[in-house]
Amino acid sequence: MKVFRGSTFKANHPWGAIDIANMGGITTRLHWTDQPYKWHINDGEEVFAVLNGRVEMRYRDAGVEHHTILETGDVFYATVGTEHVAHPIGEARILVIEREGSV
Repeated sequence: MKVFRGSTFKANHPWGAIDIANMGGITTRLHWTDQPYKWHINDGEEVFAVLNGRVEMRYRDAGVEHHTILETGDVFYATVGTEHVAHPIGEARILVIEREGSV
């Protein structure tokens, strides 16, 4: 048993993370960032939950770019093939659940 304090975790660098669990090849990681990630497509599904802060999530659907603001407590679900990029607004702490080794 271990407790992870999502509201106070801070990594050494943007998108740094601590591994929480690996359940049969599905990882759960707590990330801290104050910088955007990069446009990418995961090789599987991804659940992205904002634990603290705000994040502008940009994604492409049929080649058209969209965006939404994720507040604390909001969850973004990326289906297989969803191209997306996260832009934190200030500092953010994010719980990411995805296939092990995914981008």
